[in-house]
Amino acid sequence: MSASLPPLPEAPGAAGVTPPPGRHLLVLPEGVAPDEVDVLASSRFASARWERPPRVPSGRRASGAARTVPEATAGVLRLGRLSTLTGPFALEPAQVARWGLPTDARVAWVVDCPREREEQRAFGGDRDGLRRAFGTAGPVREELRVVQWLVAAARRLGGAVRTEPGVVLEPEMDAALDLTVLTDRWVEPEVVVEAARRVSSRARLDTSPPVDPRASSPQQAGAALAARDRAGVGVADPDERRRLHAEADAFDAYMLEHPPAAEAFGLQIDLGVDGIVVVEVAAEAEVPLVLAALDWAQGELVAYRVRWEAPDVEQLESERPSLPHRVARGRAASVVRGVAREVHAEVGGEIADMAGFLVDPADL
Repeated sequence: MSASLPPLPEAPGAAGVTPPPGRHLLVLPEGVAPDEVDVLASSRFASARWERPPRVPSGRRASGAARTVPEATAGVLRLGRLSTLTGPFALEPAQVARWGLPTDARVAWVVDCPREREEQRAFGGDRDGLRRAFGTAGPVREELRVVQWLVAAARRLGGAVRTEPGVVLEPEMDAALDLTVLTDRWVEPEVVVEAARRVSSRARLDTSPPVDPRASSPQQAGAALAARDRAGVGVADPDERRRLHAEADAFDAYMLEHPPAAEAFGLQIDLGVDGIVVVEVAAEAEVPLVLAALDWAQGELVAYRVRWEAPDVEQLESERPSLPHRVARGRAASVVRGVAREVHAEVGGEIADMAGFLVDPADL
């Protein structure tokens, strides 16, 4: 496909240096269609739209007397008020080598966005490599939103991002491990546990600790309060005080025997040295942009989050984690994907990855 694309233009820079065009550059391997980039942009930016769709020849022989093949042209995809993505362009081997791009990079998208930087305190990890790329003066506001999306899109599509400072970010595809099942169906905890146990027999409901038998019962606590010197202050009639205490005791006992329906619950799968897989179920406060056009998502939305808790949290936030971490992550990945697939089979809806991009259950 890249052979039929227009070449990436270059603008000569100072001292003979030829930088890539635009603010940043999104580079992708062979075979990534413009529609895939469009879908990922629409999943993150509400205003994403084609200002000029790209024209990419299909490679089939043209029909008609002239048998002319339309010339390939780059499209312009608007991400925000001041940000656009232009492409796709074909990358030449010399450009790949000059700019330090991955050797499998074949297609480029030029990113134009405002340059918005501020000094930022360094804390936590640098999972996406932004601190390595920009130093202490990192992007903010619209540029930050665009750069974060570029990294997420590169991770999803197996590409890379060349930032304006010249640093190339190659996010690991396997690092996007956690998944979320979004649906309008609420099921009982036992249903989710059974779905998880089809993947791992270690799945168990995360319940509250048992009640200490030495703790006072509601009746005992009420009797102790009633026996105080100033018990029932404000209620002069002793019979009325006894009635109020008895009513409170009865209510407490009823609530213990008939607890309200759970509004959230969770379960765990202990993977031993590989960490823990956690499933957290709760109502979703806001409708994600990726589901905004779906009718069933306009009511109450429930999120079944399946995430991996690594043995070493610091490695989880590292741009290049250690080999033991990657090995544990690889073993945990099959559990996370399997649980998400089984839960989706029970509740329906859609599956989203860590970046909010939809995932086909058949790919899990």
